[in-house]
Amino acid sequence: MSRLQSRFAELKQQNRAALVTFVTAGDPGYDASLAILKGLPKAGADVIELGMPFTDPMADGPAIQLANIRALEGQQDLAKTLQMVREFREGEQATPLVLMGYFNPIHKYGVERFIAEAKQSGVDGLIVVDLPPEHNADLCDPAQVAGLDFIRLTTPTTDDKRLPKVLNGSSGFVYYVSVAGVTGAGAATLEHVEQAVTRLRRHTDLPLCIGFGIRTPEHAATIARLADGVVVGSALIDQIA
Repeated sequence: MSRLQSRFAELKQQNRAALVTFVTAGDPGYDASLAILKGLPKAGADVIELGMPFTDPMADGPAIQLANIRALEGQQDLAKTLQMVREFREGEQATPLVLMGYFNPIHKYGVERFIAEAKQSGVDGLIVVDLPPEHNADLCDPAQVAGLDFIRLTTPTTDDKRLPKVLNGSSGFVYYVSVAGVTGAGAATLEHVEQAVTRLRRHTDLPLCIGFGIRTPEHAATIARLADGVVVGSALIDQIA
């Protein structure tokens, strides 16, 4: 059983949703970022998404774009991000950690090298927002062969015809983007989220985590009653900036 499977099974027994936290590696600097990363499990994070800094984070809103800029100005790169995971794993073995970002830095690093080093570092899964299922052979398939989960994004515009293709090969959990647009955008209505969860559960048994636009504890608690996990990113990064 993978770390992600174990964590979601444990939370299901406790009848509660996962708090999934997103931070950008290297923001506001390597040492501070590592300290934040190490502190997240004690602060209540059940799953951690660690952003891989990139020069053109097209799916991200202003908060995470600025986090990417700060990290890159501090010379954060993919090698340092993997080193950060290794240092995190020296003291924390239970909390799943997923790398999230874009394909370009991985491609430049070398896919085989990246997968091998990610697995060795203690990464549990990948979310690559600009790599559709038509390109599974580029990263998804070899990553899963190596034992890394590959987590897909679904959105309000993913229709029933497209959804099975998006979910095919997904593992770990499904990340539902609750609003069309960039991270940190306005929140979806509860009715919309409820309908989306019902539809997704018809297509997959994987845990469903909901993100984008969740900015308050009250909103997170409301979403948590519907889903298996709630993703908080921009609201957390606003506190780091």
